[in-house]
Amino acid sequence: MTDMDASVDLTVAFDAPDEQGWIVARVLEVPGALSQGRTREEAMENALDALKTVLTPDEELAGKRPTADLQHVRLVAAA
Repeated sequence: MTDMDASVDLTVAFDAPDEQGWIVARVLEVPGALSQGRTREEAMENALDALKTVLTPDEELAGKRPTADLQHVRLVAAA
């Protein structure tokens, strides 16, 4: 096993607040990773939660493990 440093840079885009004050934040590189919040910070946090959900395998969400050889990789996002 070897240690490997890796990082991924992602872009979060923010829409202007709508009539009710909601700000939409979306991770441009990952379709479906978007959410909203009352502040930019809340929208960013919610978009990162959506990103985690989008990147979680369906089998893992269902509590099942496939029989394939797996290696999990941790991506750390810093804002």
